[in-house]
This record gives sequence, structure tokens and C-alpha cells, in this order.
Amino acid sequence: MRVDVLSLFPGMFPGPLSHSILARAREAGLLTVDVHDLRQYAEGRHRVTDEPPFGGGGGMVMKPEPIFAGVEALREAHGPGRTILLSPAGALLTSETAARLAREEHLFVICGRYEGVDQRVADHLADEEISIGDYVLSGGELPALVLIDAVARFLPGVLGHPDAPHNDSFSKGYLEAPHYTRPREFRGWAVPDVLLSGDHGAIDEWRREEGERRTAERRPDLPGKKKLTDR
Repeated sequence: MRVDVLSLFPGMFPGPLSHSILARAREAGLLTVDVHDLRQYAEGRHRVTDEPPFGGGGGMVMKPEPIFAGVEALREAHGPGRTILLSPAGALLTSETAARLAREEHLFVICGRYEGVDQRVADHLADEEISIGDYVLSGGELPALVLIDAVARFLPGVLGHPDAPHNDSFSKGYLEAPHYTRPREFRGWAVPDVLLSGDHGAIDEWRREEGERRTAERRPDLPGKKKLTDR
């Protein structure tokens, strides 16, 4: 997969992209991420990328011209792809969304900033808008990294086991069960006996029930919720 990111702050990306799973995916040739400075597509001596909003109000709004020019130049250079605008107004990023986007060969990711992005970008350039949560950040750079990480986990060969991303929290509609490792007892707190039993059927059942219990208690909004009274 190829991902082209357009940002006013490209310096925010090298660190996270150079570690752990994303670094290994890039080194293995499974993922290519190029980050482009939007200012290089802005016109004029000062490379202006934002203006005050029509109608007044606080803050600045990102201009459409550099964003259109950037995406169009990258499409011409690297071919078509799905264009995503990261925005608080977008649909919430879910495991299903990440899995769907992982089937794309090429993504263009636009990072918003300031008060927002000219609406014509969403209406006439982006294929979809995505938000990573019901809160506001300073810009789309951190959401872009979250999106890339979530999508990369679904790319074949990125994780050690092909079923791994499909067993994560949210992939089945509910949270994962708790995890334990050595020592068997720590400060008087012991690992549940079932995990030491060697009975894989019982372990699978315990993990399913614990995942459903956690979901009912903590995230009843998830589609895999199950009321404790249903058992």
C-alpha cells in the first residue's frame, strides 16, 4: 500500500513512522508513506495556505487551492487512490473502516489545521471524511498517524499472525479479554486458574465471556455488547 500525506507540519511524522510495526512494514516493502508539505503547492511569494473565514468568526481556514493542487499533482505522479480528509465532522474511525481502507492500493490523506478546511475540499476532492474521536486536536497530523497505524495492521504480512488484527478489540464488536503473563502471582494477585489449565476450549470461552463482560460494563455502545443478565 502507498499512502501520501499532505500536511503543513510534515516534521511530525518521521519519528512515529520509524519505529515498531510501521517501521517494519515499510522496511518489508508492505507500506510506503510519503509526507508532503502543503506549502510547496501554495502560490505566491509567501506560500499562503490559510485565510480568514467568510462571514467572520475566529480562527483561520485552510485554502482550497494548495490542497487541490497537491492531491492532483500526486495523482498525476503516482496514480489514483482514495482521498481522505481528516476532520472532526467525519465519520468515526472504526476497525471496520480500517479493514476496508487496507484493501485500497493507494490512499491520499489530507491533514486539516486551524479552524478547519474550506468545505469545497470535502465536497469536491475528498472521497470521505474521517474523525478519530469526539474531541478536537490542533490538526490532522496525529489522526493521520492513528489512521495509518490502524490500517497497516490489516495489511497482509504486517503482523506475525494473519488472524491477529481480526482478534483485536473492536474487530468482533467487543473488547478483548484481560491479558496476563509471568509471574503467576504478583503482590498477592494471581493469574486466573483457567489460563493455566491447558484447556484451550475453556480458555477461549473465558476470553469470550470476559470480553463480553468488559464491553457491557465499559462500552455498551459497541455492537457486540451483551448484557450480563443475558447469560
